[in-house]
Amino acid sequence: MLVRELMTTDVVTCDERATLRVAVGTLLEHGVGSVVLTSDEGNPTGIVTESDALRAAYRTDRPLSGIEVADLSHGSVITASPDETVQRVARRMATEGVKKVPVMDGVDLRGIVTLTDIVWHLSDIRSEAAEVAEMGSEWGPK
Repeated sequence: MLVRELMTTDVVTCDERATLRVAVGTLLEHGVGSVVLTSDEGNPTGIVTESDALRAAYRTDRPLSGIEVADLSHGSVITASPDETVQRVARRMATEGVKKVPVMDGVDLRGIVTLTDIVWHLSDIRSEAAEVAEMGSEWGPK
């Protein structure tokens, strides 16, 4: 299964210069667990999750409007291509310890794939892997 088959194409973004209050408002408005931070050019520069927001508010003991999202976002964003296999991206997510991966087609943000997306499609992924294995055994040495 390819990433393009299960990614969410409606990516919720937030300006990288926003405050945490704006980012949290965006999370709540869209009912999502993360926002992708973007530059003026629309390039992803980081991700802020619900956990990041809670951690920052607790650790700084400051109002959300006094915390810049750029100060707490995950830098060096791990990305995927729409044509990568879900299995490959899932391995990279596990290795890197991330649960959300923006999907890039060259320099264009096309979607996001999350651990939740993968879990929801796990039976499809397993079925596809079994079919591929079966085809391989049919074509293998006799």
